[in-house]
Amino acid sequence: MTQFGGWEMPLSYEHGTLAEHNACRQGAAMFDVSHLGTVRIEGPDAYDRLQTVLTNDLGKIRPGRAQYTHLLDNSDASVLDDIIVWWVHQDRFDVMPNASNTDGVVAAVGGVDVTTERAVIAVQGPKSRERVGTFWPEAAAVKRFDVCELIFADSACVVAGTGYTGEDGIEISVPHESAPRLWEALLRADVVPAGLGARDTLRLEAGLPLHGHELGKGISSLQAGLEWVVAWSKPTFRGRDALWEEKQQGVSRRLYGITIEGRRPAREGCAVFSLEGEEVGYVTSGNFSPTLGYCIGFVLVSGEWRTGDVLSVDIRGTTVVGTVSQVPFVRK
Repeated sequence: MTQFGGWEMPLSYEHGTLAEHNACRQGAAMFDVSHLGTVRIEGPDAYDRLQTVLTNDLGKIRPGRAQYTHLLDNSDASVLDDIIVWWVHQDRFDVMPNASNTDGVVAAVGGVDVTTERAVIAVQGPKSRERVGTFWPEAAAVKRFDVCELIFADSACVVAGTGYTGEDGIEISVPHESAPRLWEALLRADVVPAGLGARDTLRLEAGLPLHGHELGKGISSLQAGLEWVVAWSKPTFRGRDALWEEKQQGVSRRLYGITIEGRRPAREGCAVFSLEGEEVGYVTSGNFSPTLGYCIGFVLVSGEWRTGDVLSVDIRGTTVVGTVSQVPFVRK
């Protein structure tokens, strides 16, 4: 077990991180992600409230769909949180912030924090739908980024075709009293429990950012290469003016993928240099990739870099060579 975002979380289960990682890439794994928040926003003004605060445009989707979006700091356009919005039905949205950011999201958009009322179990992997379908075919049929209200064990659940591994799968919000029954049903269906260790290596391989690393204080949507979640067509959203000013002035640094040969990863905070010896930035996340057999990571650096360019990384006093890479590092 380990501390994460104010919660005590499983780092791994009986099989260990490598086996759990491979189970997700090759079969089906499940993650207890109940530490993620759920802020419920209801009423006839719910749509407008979210539209005037979050960066993405809910007008691109409809009830019964999910959308990835950002909540920005009004002063400098830092990404205060990256969020999945589940549009459950016409006047109800379940906003899913990161573990430690729920209070800030409530302050920004209102609503009610219902995190303690439910558990969230993510079932991910190429065989996830097949195995869920052995006991709950309606949940297995929920398509990518769809959101459906379904019944399990006489409990009303919300199932979304979302995840954080790069694999196909679903996430299930289940009332906490029914969560053990769902977990046990998944175990019987040969879905392997997986902890934070595998969740981190999987999301890195998939090129997905983690708040507090690739996103957070001082890092904007533009720096993170995520301008696609910014709906400039909207007349207003929180942080729009600051973000537009950064866009007009030019982004001073950007997030890139990097690969390093061997099994010794560059961890968060390692300094990054050009081959001429100029310090250009730092590593935001890094780990060994079980799928690829070498180390991968993200760097936040100044300057313009292309795939194949070479950088130097200081790993605890040892200089290693890193190669700028396209992300995702591993595709489905």
